[in-house]
Amino acid sequence: MKTDRPIHAGAWWLWAAGVAVAGVATSNPLLLLALCTLSIMVATLRGRIATAATSIRAFIKIAVFVVVARIVLQILFGQRSPGHVLFTIPSLQLPNWLAGVSLGGPVTAEALLTALQGGLRLSVILLAFGAANCLASPRDLLRSLPGVFHEVAVAVTVALCFTPALMASVKRLHEARTLRGRPTRGIAGMRGILVPALEDALESATTLAASMGSRGFGRSVGQATTPRLNRALVVLGVLVLLVGGYGLLATSASVPLPIPLAGLGVILVGTGVVRSHRRAQRTRYRRAAFTLAAGAIACLGWVPAASFALLGHLAWSGISWSPSPLSAPPVSALGMLSIAVSAAVLLIAPVPTGSSRSRTSTRTRTAVSA
Repeated sequence: MKTDRPIHAGAWWLWAAGVAVAGVATSNPLLLLALCTLSIMVATLRGRIATAATSIRAFIKIAVFVVVARIVLQILFGQRSPGHVLFTIPSLQLPNWLAGVSLGGPVTAEALLTALQGGLRLSVILLAFGAANCLASPRDLLRSLPGVFHEVAVAVTVALCFTPALMASVKRLHEARTLRGRPTRGIAGMRGILVPALEDALESATTLAASMGSRGFGRSVGQATTPRLNRALVVLGVLVLLVGGYGLLATSASVPLPIPLAGLGVILVGTGVVRSHRRAQRTRYRRAAFTLAAGAIACLGWVPAASFALLGHLAWSGISWSPSPLSAPPVSALGMLSIAVSAAVLLIAPVPTGSSRSRTSTRTRTAVSA
């Protein structure tokens, strides 16, 4: 199913959501590391050339910081559970109203592994959506949302577009105040920088709104208002989907029939979105097509999540792991296989066109220098 057409932005974000849910559904550090590697590999090989390397590198640094911070906080303030003591740090007696919080004391291997486990879970979520940011622009995703999310998509798109401009304005005002010898710190400095920056942002937003209105951006085709029934279906579907998803992920939760509830939530959300899309259509420029390849990529991202949820309910060894009693995490062949199936997006998604250009320009520079 190899394709040369660009993949729909929604497919990549659905794929990332599936990888993130898979990270929540397992507690095995080996599977969590495999999911982190999957996100990094897909973002590096299929990401946009201009921003992929820099963006995924930043998310990797954030993920490493999260893991280290989680371990350091566990060493300093974590609960002192019994186990194999590695070392002891000086402790301080805290008052009774801080029960459950400790400062110092013995640090066990089980506590450190628990902190590492939680940090890896957060890292999977960060790297999954960081990979989605490299694979597809959030603005492209917002532009392709159905009509029921039109107002929210426009607001978020404008905010994303003007955030870099706002940061540049703040930097320019800071340099101008420095050259004039005026304060740039404290309350006076913040007032002198933020107020003109906000005025500039509001003026730019007003100009953009007038420009969009004069060009007929978002002009309604047919009925412009979305019936309340469609919005009620979407909200009810999201609530039912959250309850069913919680029952699937939290094995100890007493949620009856979590799989039918999750399916019902998906049906309700889909019905509300389709009905609203038909009744409140908007004009668009170069509408992105959700092709068969995009659908396959979106489904492949949810293969690990579905596999982990099913194997967890079947009490399959390797999906859930606890460091107490202390033991090495088992290798789950089925879990690794599901992650490998999700990596099949590399066989479907096209190689970014900028890669060939970058290789050509590199060869040209090398030949000229030679």
